[in-house]
Amino acid sequence: TLNALPTISRRISDFTRLTPQAGRGNSFAGADGRLNNITVDGSYFNNSFGLGGQPGDRTGVSPISLDAIDQIQVNIAPYDVRQGLFTGATVNTVTRSGTNEFQGSIYSFFRNNNMVGRKAKELEFNPGEFGYDQYGARLGGPILKDKLFFFASYEYEKTTEPGTTFRANRGNEPVGGNVTRVLASDLDSLSSFLLNRFGYVTGPYEGYDNNTLAHKFLIRLDYNLDKKNKLSLRYNHLNSFSDILLSNSSSLGWGNRRTNLTGLNFRNSNYQILENIRSIIGEWNSQISSNMSNQLIAGYTFQDESRRSLGSFFPMVDILKDNTVYTTFGFEPFTPNNELRYSTWQLQNNFNIYSGRHTHTFGISAEYYQSENIFFPGSQSVYIYNSLEDFYTDAIDYFDNPNRTVSPVNLRRFQVRWSNIPGQDKPIQPLKVFLPGIYYQDNIQISDRLNIIAGIRVEAPFFGNTAFNNPQVDTLKFRDENGNEVMYRTDKLPDPNPLISPRFGFNYSVNEERTFQIRGGTGIFSGRPAYVWISNQIGNNGVMTGFERLDNTTARPFHPDPNHYKPSVVTGAPASQYELALTDPNFRFPQVWRSNIAFDYKLPWGMIGTVEGIYNQDVNGIYYINANLAPADSFYVGVDPRPRWTSTAATRINPNIDNAIVLKNQNIGYSYNVSTHIERPAREDGLYFKLGYSYGIALNTVDPGSIAFGSWNNNQHTGDPNNPGLGFSSNTQGHRVFGAVAYTIVSERDYTNMGNKFFSNFGSTTISFFYDGFTQGVASYVYSGDMNGDGGTSNDLIYIAKDKSEMNFETYTVTVNNQSITFTADQQKEAWENFINRDPYLSRNRGKYAERNGAWLPMVHRIDFSIAQDIGVKAGNKKNSLQLRVDILNFTNFLNSDWGVGRRFTSTAPLINRGRDANGQHKYRLLQLQGRLIEDPYQFTNLVQDVWRIQVGIRYNFN
Repeated sequence: TLNALPTISRRISDFTRLTPQAGRGNSFAGADGRLNNITVDGSYFNNSFGLGGQPGDRTGVSPISLDAIDQIQVNIAPYDVRQGLFTGATVNTVTRSGTNEFQGSIYSFFRNNNMVGRKAKELEFNPGEFGYDQYGARLGGPILKDKLFFFASYEYEKTTEPGTTFRANRGNEPVGGNVTRVLASDLDSLSSFLLNRFGYVTGPYEGYDNNTLAHKFLIRLDYNLDKKNKLSLRYNHLNSFSDILLSNSSSLGWGNRRTNLTGLNFRNSNYQILENIRSIIGEWNSQISSNMSNQLIAGYTFQDESRRSLGSFFPMVDILKDNTVYTTFGFEPFTPNNELRYSTWQLQNNFNIYSGRHTHTFGISAEYYQSENIFFPGSQSVYIYNSLEDFYTDAIDYFDNPNRTVSPVNLRRFQVRWSNIPGQDKPIQPLKVFLPGIYYQDNIQISDRLNIIAGIRVEAPFFGNTAFNNPQVDTLKFRDENGNEVMYRTDKLPDPNPLISPRFGFNYSVNEERTFQIRGGTGIFSGRPAYVWISNQIGNNGVMTGFERLDNTTARPFHPDPNHYKPSVVTGAPASQYELALTDPNFRFPQVWRSNIAFDYKLPWGMIGTVEGIYNQDVNGIYYINANLAPADSFYVGVDPRPRWTSTAATRINPNIDNAIVLKNQNIGYSYNVSTHIERPAREDGLYFKLGYSYGIALNTVDPGSIAFGSWNNNQHTGDPNNPGLGFSSNTQGHRVFGAVAYTIVSERDYTNMGNKFFSNFGSTTISFFYDGFTQGVASYVYSGDMNGDGGTSNDLIYIAKDKSEMNFETYTVTVNNQSITFTADQQKEAWENFINRDPYLSRNRGKYAERNGAWLPMVHRIDFSIAQDIGVKAGNKKNSLQLRVDILNFTNFLNSDWGVGRRFTSTAPLINRGRDANGQHKYRLLQLQGRLIEDPYQFTNLVQDVWRIQVGIRYNFN
């Protein structure tokens, strides 16, 4: 079939024969899930605010039961302009519908503590109360035969897994695997101190479980009005929540707090998040005449992604050790009053005219989005101490003098946010966006062997006037990335700049037998931004809230009251201290120029081989600058002469503004992916297989987060943070090899002749394997601490010394288990030399700066296994079936505990910043873990995915 759309489409029955596991196997390099367009039956179904890549991401559940899905279609480069509003991919789910026959199923899947492995390499895995329970049912059939049909499905699922597999050190254990450097004795003493002195309950720091719970149902009606008109109505419903570990972000506090070997937090600093969805969609398909048809889709979707804390409202405290977080307690950094609700109205209409070899399509689309985001990070007050001893000193001093104004110790950082409008309890950030679009295309059948498609799409976003004006900012001057003086307005949201997306695609059959085809095309693809990027501006304007950050200060001694340092009186005028999020007046929604070429060839034995290449170039990529960043006032000397700011005051153009982050566009990012695969579709002999390989690279200037300051502050660089240059995206795929094999054996053994009253035959047995070998992840090697003084605690890429002569270590002494250990500069040089030589990335880039996300973890190889047995069941004249199924995830680990185990970086911040030496050169220390200098870049992990898990299911299908 000629097809200009590189499309993967499978009936869901094909998918359920296999058990794919989560990996980094993106369809193409650089795929940020938030830039995809998710549709259900062609209607929009997205996580539009952008805190997740798709509906269900926030709680980690699927919003629609797999049993309600008939097909899944993934379009990477669709040149059909009816598919728009994405720069990643478009993923369409086709739901089941009713027919003239009643059909349905009842099913249950489960796993428990006895169905999970306990060993990954030599590391033990403690599953806690490990369990998974899922049950559901579906039913479809006629209400009026040949006229009105219904389909309904319901599913419940609950997952219980370890909240963290990391644990505290008992004092004499080597750090590695899941054993951190954090001493259990320290955490026990700290927890008791906080309870006895402040009445604050920390909860446990290890051995606790996280739960995820979901209820989902779908109802669909299909009505044949007549031979030319069909109406469909679908309602989706999801209620879910999940326990989540506290954030690792340094947008507030120090960051990098957990899920590593250096830090371990308490449970009551975690949070719980909701994801509730209500969506109703109607579709009308009409055959107007013999050469004209029309499709109309309209609907409404509401989503709630609010949070709640697991602990009481108490200041958040990061305790440091060697410039990295040792432990954290208190209220989760971004959870105070965190409420998010948003809704979307949508309309799409496609009108087709069939004229000879031409199919003309005229279309319109419209989306009206509105959200209310309550985001109040820092309202609990945030304290960062250089050591646990410093915290104890400050906290005990509070009891001696509760009204003190000076701390006996130097705080590394203090932050607080307050409501700045009288009577405002919660700072609501309203956002309204109207996004209309029009498009036209012509699909031309040039000949029996050549088909081309050409079209153009135009969209223009219109933002409602919901931003706040800060008259003080109107008069201030800032600085852009080129050093030019600029001015901004806090109430200026993006203009309705039109997005023009022309596309051209083709499909050519090289020979008459159609055994060899070439397909491809080129075009512009335009998408929505994650609307959280724009919402940042409405929240951070200096009028709605105030924000204070003090570094290296004694002026904010610890106080258990989160409100102690907030102004007692606010007037609604610009706050005394604040931060800003702004949008460049010329900002445009994301756009990429994408081109692809593919070759499909029919091979012997019914196989199909494909080779494909895709290239993406940013047209409107995303970029951030801090317009309040002053030029550097100093420089290092020697092999690493990067710029440096000597104080917090030196970083600010306007002293009362902590930062002014501006959302802008860039066009230098790009990505590419090359792939090949061989597939044998399932045939009468029951054998199906597919083998493939792909390699992808993606480079950009930033991987945008959800907080403007965090997107800029956490973006690793080697000099000017406003000009970071190209780096690898965190979504870089790297290498991926995969294989899927399924074999079905059909048994026609008849049990009715044997007097069996229930079973007619054994049906079929299906055995399947899914192999996935993939690059586990990428990371940036940075200095621990703020090496250049710009305020970022983990964004300074290291310089990789070409040899020991370029290393500048500082001798230091630590106390471990009541023993003093001194690490000389020479000892650190030797250990760092070993570390570099054992890391392929560092060893081949000596004498250079490390690149953002330039270091890749080794590939991991895993196989999943599944066996399903169908048993025929007699039910009158109907052929029903009972299916028993067993899935083994990470079957490789089941065969051998040394197989299928992943790895992590021992530390991506191995060098601890120590400022300048007497000669002005940068000096540092090498990280030590419980008295041992690190020398190995990787360690094996013992996470849930590293061990085997067995899942058992039973399903009854009736017709």
